[in-house]
Amino acid sequence: MPLQKPWQDLDRDAVASAPDKPGVYELGDESGTVRSVGHGVLRDELKTALAYDDAARVRWTEAHTLDRARELATEHRERLE
Repeated sequence: MPLQKPWQDLDRDAVASAPDKPGVYELGDESGTVRSVGHGVLRDELKTALAYDDAARVRWTEAHTLDRARELATEHRERLE
């Protein structure tokens, strides 16, 4: 099941609006197909994705801790398979 958040273009504005907190994110293509799921400090992760041109779109949700973000990402990946 995908994150229940709207897609945003993965650009500098999206990175700037991302919180400097742990969370889970999805990277997608232009049509909104999920290409990967990751976790970490959201702003840092999205900076890296933008720098490497990993995706066209992104959406995320925050978590309270990095450990919880890792757990959520693992659960989320399993649901997508």
